[in-house]
Amino acid sequence: MAEQARTTTEIKEDILGRLQTVIDPELNIDIVNLGLIYNVDLQTDGNCLIEMTLTTIGCPLTNILADMVEAALKDVPEISTVDVDFIWEPEWTVDRMTRYAKMALGIH
Repeated sequence: MAEQARTTTEIKEDILGRLQTVIDPELNIDIVNLGLIYNVDLQTDGNCLIEMTLTTIGCPLTNILADMVEAALKDVPEISTVDVDFIWEPEWTVDRMTRYAKMALGIH
């Protein structure tokens, strides 16, 4: 019996779940809860574009985090390639963080 194709929603949830395993090395919180992921776009050709930001411009972790994102998504069957695009508008603020991330970092 053939496996049923996953819905777009299921695939996006899988992608976001895997991105939650990418931990910011400086803050020890995952990049999803930090609010660093701005957009996930999985195209029909299997290219997955991740638009994300960092807490500060010029962060030395840019390449490391891009590699970590690619590694986290490598086993998603619908993805053939991953492109990580760092964007700076809108600027990241603590308001983008989830309640979990704020509590973990002691921000009220």
